[in-house]
Order: sequence, then structure tokens, then C-alpha cells
Amino acid sequence: MASHLESVPALPAPRSPLRRRLNRLYHGETPAALRFQCAVVAVDLAIIGFFLATPLLGDGPVFLWLDYSIALLVGLDLAARALAADDLRRWLKRPDVWVDGFIFVTLLAPLWIVNLGFLRVLRLWTLSRSPVVWRPMRRAGYAHWEDATRAVVNLTTFLFVTTGFVYTFFANRADGIEGYVDALYFTVATVTTTGFGDVTLPGPWGRLTSVVAMIVGISLFVRLAQAIFRPRKVTFSCPQCALMRHEPDAVHCKACGHQLKIPDGDD
Repeated sequence: MASHLESVPALPAPRSPLRRRLNRLYHGETPAALRFQCAVVAVDLAIIGFFLATPLLGDGPVFLWLDYSIALLVGLDLAARALAADDLRRWLKRPDVWVDGFIFVTLLAPLWIVNLGFLRVLRLWTLSRSPVVWRPMRRAGYAHWEDATRAVVNLTTFLFVTTGFVYTFFANRADGIEGYVDALYFTVATVTTTGFGDVTLPGPWGRLTSVVAMIVGISLFVRLAQAIFRPRKVTFSCPQCALMRHEPDAVHCKACGHQLKIPDGDD
């Protein structure tokens, strides 16, 4: 009898009211949850705008006040998402959580980690990993644009991260790069392999930066073209093998042959 009782797995501890409420707000689909999620996305977009404008703001008192205020918002969002997670350990292993944690650290010490501040733009990528962003698009019937939108976000994030890197480490050291716009111009010209040649990065590190920008940039452009021009598919999990991508008129899963019942609303 005792051995039988020992083999029964322990029941999970009940959630606190705060965790249940946060879970409903972050993952629910009630009107209140949708309003909350839209507010979170709006705040995230404002934060990303601040990150993009950082090179133009300098390091004066206003910048520090905004920086620490945003650090408070990012910290509260991280804590709330941790409490709302169904599985905290699994949540902590996600790469977007690690990136947000790093961004939070750079916000707490903006003057000490100034050379890595350009990586804050990765917040745009972590935002694109959140299902909160895609639910309204799917509900409005634009689910078929999700892949293309993700590709645009990935390309945009790479452009601004590379621009920040070039501005941080090569501004006033390379001919033609004196400001953020110059760094953006060089990045776009390099990523598109236009290569006007009027702005170049000096030394071996400059050449390596250009090589990486061209290789990764072309890969992201190809990914964007594939997402736009390839035949449209719908997102529907096969009950048998969990394959997610199917033809809009598919009756059977092409991987396992299981009969599908794709709702018309996914179009």
C-alpha cells in the first residue's frame, strides 16, 4: 500500500490569485485581456522607438531619466511574464527571455555598458516572438501574412543592430561615417550588396563586419522573398503528427495522412 502511494505523482501547487490573473491577461482572449495585450504591444513599440532614437539623445539627464524609467517598465514586464508562465523553468530557457534580460541589464547600467547599447534593438525581435502580437492578425483573417511579417521584422532588426554596431565602433574612425544616418546608409548599401564604395570600414575588423552584413543580409532578403512569393499555407496543427503548415484546401495531412478539419476562418 505504501509503495503504491509513493508512486502517485504529487499534484502541482495551486497558483496564487495574482499568477492566475496575470496568466489570463497575457494569454487570455477576453476583451479585458485583449485590451491589456494591445497596451503591452503599444508600450513595447514606444520602447523600441526610444532605443532607435538613443544615438540622437546623447547621455544627458533627460536620457538617463528616460533610460531608468524604461528599465522599470522592462523589469516589471519580465517579472509579470514570469509569474504568468505556465512552466517557469521552460520559460527561463527561451532565447527571447535571455535577450530581454540582457536588455534590462544594459538599461540599469547605460554608462557602463554603453558599447553594447545598440543590442537593445533586439527588443523588436523578442516582441515578434510573442503570441500577443499575432493573435489580432489571425483573428482579423490575415494569418497568411504572418510569415512575411516575421521576415520583415527579422530583416529590420538585423539592419538596425548592424547600424548600431557600425555607429558604435566605427563612427569618426572610418571615412564617411560621422553620424547614425551615415552608419545606416553604409549598412543598407552593404546588406543589399549595392556597394557604392563611397563609405568603407577600415582594417580587418571592418572587412569582416562587411562580409557578415552581406551574408546575413542576403539570407534574410531571400527568406523575405520566400515568405512573400511561395504558395500560401494555413496554420493548423495536425491531431496526429502536429504538422502546422497545410494547403488551404487540404483534406489529409501530407506527413501522416490523418484526416484534417481545417476551419474556414483560418483563411
